[in-house]
Amino acid sequence: MNLHASEFRGVGVDAGAPAADGFLKTTVPRPHPIRRRAILAAHPEVAQLVGYDPLTGVITAAVVALQVAIAAYMGSLGLGHWWVALIIAFCVGAFANHAMFVVIHDACHNAIFKGPVWNKWAGILADLPNGVPTAMGFRYYHIKHHSHLGDYDYDADLPSHWEARTFGHSWYGKATWMFFFAAFQLARLGRLRGTVPMWGRWTFINAACVILFDVAILLAFGPNALLYLLASFWFSVGGLHPLGARWVQEHFTDDPAQETFDYYGPLNFVALNIGYHNEHHDFPDIPWRRLPELKRMAPEFYNGLKTHKSWAGLLVKFIFDPAYTLYTRVDRSAANKPAAAKAGE
Repeated sequence: MNLHASEFRGVGVDAGAPAADGFLKTTVPRPHPIRRRAILAAHPEVAQLVGYDPLTGVITAAVVALQVAIAAYMGSLGLGHWWVALIIAFCVGAFANHAMFVVIHDACHNAIFKGPVWNKWAGILADLPNGVPTAMGFRYYHIKHHSHLGDYDYDADLPSHWEARTFGHSWYGKATWMFFFAAFQLARLGRLRGTVPMWGRWTFINAACVILFDVAILLAFGPNALLYLLASFWFSVGGLHPLGARWVQEHFTDDPAQETFDYYGPLNFVALNIGYHNEHHDFPDIPWRRLPELKRMAPEFYNGLKTHKSWAGLLVKFIFDPAYTLYTRVDRSAANKPAAAKAGE
């Protein structure tokens, strides 16, 4: 069966409950495994893209070194120049930390080095400039995001109902939600079901490494240096920064026939191709540098899909367009319930 992009736009979402009253309900399976099989059948050579990319480790070391150098300079200015630290964090540090978050993301899929242990260390290295330990926690719940996409009980990427009801409908509520996105994401973890091993040896190793790094930065360069790193982290995942719109780009939908969206704009250069999100969900085991090649090798599966042209424009649209709420997401909990029940038998 030769399924191309036009067919796949209708695979993901049913016309379900209105977004104002709840998530868009669907009983159909995830579209990405279906498209993966179809792509491999049509283009077997795509399998050659699967693997790992050690160059990501080199990029990680370079960006971490850059962030330390900038933090050192911010520290030399003193805490009286806290406003300079915030401006540089918004204009420069956010992009650096966001790139490191994409490294953490690839490390989750063991797409940097051969073997999970070295990938975990790569994720921890990338996590150092964040000032907050996130790599191992993200590693554990992100895999559930792929295997249970859109399942409220297992996918931490879906907003919680209290988030959607409290912040999801007004422009000022959505702006607040975008600013505090990191905190909201963390708050969702308590609702997840299943065996998500959030607390384990690697979680504590991650926390110890980041805390020791923070102490070293503070003692060596002063509080303004640490402020710069923490602000870089905050702006990289939210803080009303245009980069935060990529969380909207990925799975918020303004079209009931499509569930996952791409961004092919120039910011992918500094965001390590995170905008290629359909491609990533279809092949999470392909490293970020090869995702554009996947699109070139199988254009008929991607060229017909809707995309977003600008993260900055999407951020403004999401906040001020009443058609977007925190409920404009697909919930396929009903589709996964039979499989979950069978697994529990």
